[in-house]
This record gives sequence, structure tokens and C-alpha cells, in this order.
Amino acid sequence: MNALETVRKWLEAFPQSGVLSGFQVDYTDKIPGTGGIMVEVRRSRDIVGDTTITNQYNFGLYCVLEKAPNDDVGAAKNADWIVDLQEWVQEQSATGAAPVFGDDPRAERITAQNGTLLQADGEGTGVYVVQLSVQFIKKFKG
Repeated sequence: MNALETVRKWLEAFPQSGVLSGFQVDYTDKIPGTGGIMVEVRRSRDIVGDTTITNQYNFGLYCVLEKAPNDDVGAAKNADWIVDLQEWVQEQSATGAAPVFGDDPRAERITAQNGTLLQADGEGTGVYVVQLSVQFIKKFKG
């Protein structure tokens, strides 16, 4: 299973995932100048030639939710959902319940952040985006 499939399956375990019928998980987002499959964050080599690389996957999580124009109650409900998702991801990462992508599970970190309304239309929907980042270590023998 590739990283995208792993994240998609994992997010199905979010207790409030039932509202995700319009949900997409992708390696890139639609914000100009951002996106990508993987970013190498740091690389080090020890005296015997073994290499340790810290990598990071960046995903844009999009969700289309009901949001009528000037509906503060609906907007607050959607914001609460996003905060709940972010806190769930944090708990999953901290307790080791999140998927593992690298060679050192104790050093892995998955975060969901910057949840925001990206676009709203006059027909009663809003597109929300949450940045999901997975930082992990890969080790290679020299």
C-alpha cells in the first residue's frame, strides 16, 4: 500500500469521518507555490558511512461541508469538526496509533494544522483544507 492509500485508510478511523463523503486526500494542494510528494528535511552520515534521512510527506486534505452564506452557526460547527480532526491526528501520533512510514516509529510525527475555509459559494457549501504532514526517518547502510 502506498503512502496516499495508507493515509486515506487511516483517516477512515476518525470517529467523525462520516461527513467525509466529499473528502479528498492528495499529495498536492491547490494553493499556488505549494505541494509535492516528499520533502527531504535533513540528512546525516555517520563515521561508518550509514545515512539517516528525515523526510516529510505533505498532504492537503479537502472537505466540502455545508456552509450557508452568513451562517455563523454552521461555520462554527465546521470549525469544531476541523479542530476535532486536528486533535485526533495529534492523539494518534502521540500514542503510536498512527501509521508508520519510516524506520524509527518512535521518532515519527504526524500533524494536522492550518485548517481553514478555502472557498465558500452562494449555494451553501464551503471547501475546507487541512495540512497533514508526516515526518519520518529512513536509514540506509553505507
